[in-house]
Amino acid sequence: MTLLTEEPCRFSAPDSPLIAMEQSPADSGHKEDYVDSMESAVFGTVEPQRRSRGRLIMHGMVMFGREFCYAVEAAFVTPVLLSVGLPRRLYSLVWLISPILGFILQPVIGSASDYCRSPWGRRRPYILLLGIMMLVGLTLFLNGDAMTAAIVEDRNVKRTWAIVVVMFGVVMFDFAADFIDGPIKAYLFDVCSHRDKERGLHYHALLTGLGGAFGYLIGAMDWGHSVLGSILGSEYQVIYFFSSLTWGIFLTTHLFSIPERPLIKDDGSDSCPSASLLMEGHNGYGAVAKELPPLPDMRQRSFSALSEANAVTPSAKQPSNSEVQKRMTLKSLLSAMVSMPSHYRCLCMSHLLGWTAFLCNMLFFTDFMGQIVYKGNPYAEHNSTSYATYERGVEVGCWGLCINAVSSALYSYVQRLLLPYIGLKGLYFLGYFVFGLGTGMIALFPNIVVTLTLCSVFGVMSSTLYTIPFNLISEYHKAEEEQRKLGSDEVAHESRGIGMDCAALTSMVQLAQVFVGAGLGALVNVAGSVIVVVLSASTVSLLGCLFIAIFI
Repeated sequence: MTLLTEEPCRFSAPDSPLIAMEQSPADSGHKEDYVDSMESAVFGTVEPQRRSRGRLIMHGMVMFGREFCYAVEAAFVTPVLLSVGLPRRLYSLVWLISPILGFILQPVIGSASDYCRSPWGRRRPYILLLGIMMLVGLTLFLNGDAMTAAIVEDRNVKRTWAIVVVMFGVVMFDFAADFIDGPIKAYLFDVCSHRDKERGLHYHALLTGLGGAFGYLIGAMDWGHSVLGSILGSEYQVIYFFSSLTWGIFLTTHLFSIPERPLIKDDGSDSCPSASLLMEGHNGYGAVAKELPPLPDMRQRSFSALSEANAVTPSAKQPSNSEVQKRMTLKSLLSAMVSMPSHYRCLCMSHLLGWTAFLCNMLFFTDFMGQIVYKGNPYAEHNSTSYATYERGVEVGCWGLCINAVSSALYSYVQRLLLPYIGLKGLYFLGYFVFGLGTGMIALFPNIVVTLTLCSVFGVMSSTLYTIPFNLISEYHKAEEEQRKLGSDEVAHESRGIGMDCAALTSMVQLAQVFVGAGLGALVNVAGSVIVVVLSASTVSLLGCLFIAIFI
């Protein structure tokens, strides 16, 4: 679904004072923060003015804070759940609830932010609400055991409530952290020009990698025997202190980085139909609603909260605000996924296999380090040597995940060097193969040196999943557009938006979480060892290699 900011229509001659004023670089005050985002049937889209590097970095700082907290969750969620007494057969259930909710509500919430009419803007109210939910979830997740211990005295009742509180905190945090990325990207697209969008996404990627590295670094330190650990009570409280402080500061910086123009209802839309909301007007794959046929030579920016692609898509106009505005829903997303062309469906399937393999390993890696590599016991008494050994393994596992974050950033540059030689499909296959081989070696030789060394392959897979599939979608659209310009009958009937393709692709991440949450706990219970998570990651990744070689 695409959306255009509602503005009064203004058609001016090329030499009119309005055009001259818009081209003048001497804007000041609020004019530096706002430029009309409107559609002109004669002169094209007027984009917002250039943003400074400082503003774009401030906007991207929220990604540092989000990934910092994500790293803490990935490193400690399984150890925390096991330490409060969650049975082994249920400990992957926590990863099942959030993605199911996300898959159902993602298109609904994304559409709601497109139509939000808050005076503070369309995106920032949602970002603030989701940010508060993240903080509450993080509080319950890392402090649930201490909170219930302070309130409940009975040991059995305390254990039950500790499990409930911690699980609720994890689900709330995971839900909010997954959803907040869409409004953040849409906020960037709303307030930035085409060139600044690319610069902004570059800073987002850079700060995301740095946030993950620092988050894992905080988790890798032994805070339990430090001064802060003595003051705050435990290692988890110290980690919560750093996480909440980082998230609070960087979220606030983000919200005040670039002013956002509110979406104000235009009562005069009948006299100016070309400035009303836009929807994709076709019945083929990617269609949300059937409206009027597209006007010639018209284009708009895609501001959908579901779209992370910096794309311009063909669309059709609605005649007025009085007409019913169709919104993207779960039904339209599922319909698009069912009717998509075969090469897009194969890409989604390979993406699903890749994320399933990656999450099998990443979500339980620190637990694998504590139980298999260090041979600790998360169910032992907290003052025992066995539990202390397990905690040490978790800390070293955080160092491994820090290596993963650094290698992911480095490999993103290596991809540019390899691309001319092996192409996108070759890079896609290589990422899956290296990850499958590396995780298989970790399962066969679970010692400290081998495991930490091979953590670099996690970064190869991470960088592959975040870049190659979306590059392939871009190439598919480019090829189809070229065929359409040549008058090919094969693609002439198709008029899809890249936002819908990205939404279908990113929904595979949530499906992968559902599969991991539903199946991995049962596998661990049957096998009687957490080593099965690494073996599962290796197996699914190598299956993904075969799928890519045959179908992509």
